[in-house]
Amino acid sequence: MIVQIGRIFAISRRLRNTMATTPVQFTKIFINNEWRNSISGKTFQSIDPSTEEEICQLQEGNAADVDVAVEAARSAFDYASPWRRMDASQRGRLLSRLADLMERDRQLLAELESMDNGKPVTVAFERDIPISIDCIRYHSGWADKIHGKVVPVDGEFFAYTRYEPIGVIGQIIPWNVPLIMFAWKIAPALACGNTIVLKPSEETTISSLHMCSLIKEAGFPPGVVNVVPGFGSTVGSAISHHMDVDKVAFTGSEPVSTVPIQMSYL
Repeated sequence: MIVQIGRIFAISRRLRNTMATTPVQFTKIFINNEWRNSISGKTFQSIDPSTEEEICQLQEGNAADVDVAVEAARSAFDYASPWRRMDASQRGRLLSRLADLMERDRQLLAELESMDNGKPVTVAFERDIPISIDCIRYHSGWADKIHGKVVPVDGEFFAYTRYEPIGVIGQIIPWNVPLIMFAWKIAPALACGNTIVLKPSEETTISSLHMCSLIKEAGFPPGVVNVVPGFGSTVGSAISHHMDVDKVAFTGSEPVSTVPIQMSYL
């Protein structure tokens, strides 16, 4: 085991020497399938934890940007929208296509994850990226298999259940396994037909933004997935108590988890 771990880290060190030229193409807020600057004009640093050097500047969202993102998600969830009128099987094909694009960009995603998170690039390549891809492929198969049932009842009645998407889902994810968390959050929500406003951790945002480019390339309609980088006190708070967000999905530490819970009551 010690030999194997040593080998992984030795390979990772060699690979990291080649990552200085890894391009960070996407640094803006992603709303309605468009890249936008923050309304405030503010940016914040993305730091490589292994060197403590700046990777890039990212657009810093706030409550105003969340309002725009939620409006886009709500429009995409409108009953007459392309997303709501889309066949469930087509939602599954879009998720499958997204997984294919992740396979294509596997090396780049692993390098971005390592650079932003600090984990060995081989761990990201061999574990994090495949787990994320498998999650999205798994849920792509569920898209057209979520259905209700006919319920036998007494009397001359016809009773049935029908499962419907909830609506606009606010999602807040942590720093430790960014891509895995991104996949765990978006895949089931999209398979069920919801729309999303997601806040990645301010410490590990880069891979989530690259995923946005793949979501657009895969063919998801505008407004279905929106990602607003920023801090918990601004973006996270705005998502948690926004009156047009129908559900909040949060993963994080116990002390931090009390904040979105409290904000959702306001």
